[in-house]
Amino acid sequence: MKTAVFPGSFDPFTTGHEDIVDRALRSIADKVIIAVGRNCDKKGTETVEERMAAIKAVFADEPRVEVKSYEGLTIDFAKEVGASFLLRGVRNMKDFEYERDIADVNRHLTGIETVLLYSDPSLAHVSSSIVRELASYGKDVTEFLAGKHPRTE
Repeated sequence: MKTAVFPGSFDPFTTGHEDIVDRALRSIADKVIIAVGRNCDKKGTETVEERMAAIKAVFADEPRVEVKSYEGLTIDFAKEVGASFLLRGVRNMKDFEYERDIADVNRHLTGIETVLLYSDPSLAHVSSSIVRELASYGKDVTEFLAGKHPRTE
């Protein structure tokens, strides 16, 4: 069984992330574990438990998705759960360069490959960090949150 770990520690779980998980399940993974870091309270507007519950609700109808919390480095967690690879989402060329560098470091440190998947081009404008910042200023970001759009099966 090919298991992918998708780190979702800090950002609101946006439609772009949802699309990446769906694409992975359709093409490369038998199972995806969405990893929520225990330290996400420091940057987010939700507690770890709220964050995990929100992600679980999005994937309630998908038994191949698990949501687990972890402490420490994502790469260590990936080894613990026997992941075949890490899953990272890419929206544009700037993201690609950053994620490629992370993938190189992860492969060097652990031997675990990272799979970079582009999200649907229609979601390219949905930057998790921007959504998180807007939410922290009290802006309504509902339209960008996962579960607000029908998932592609």
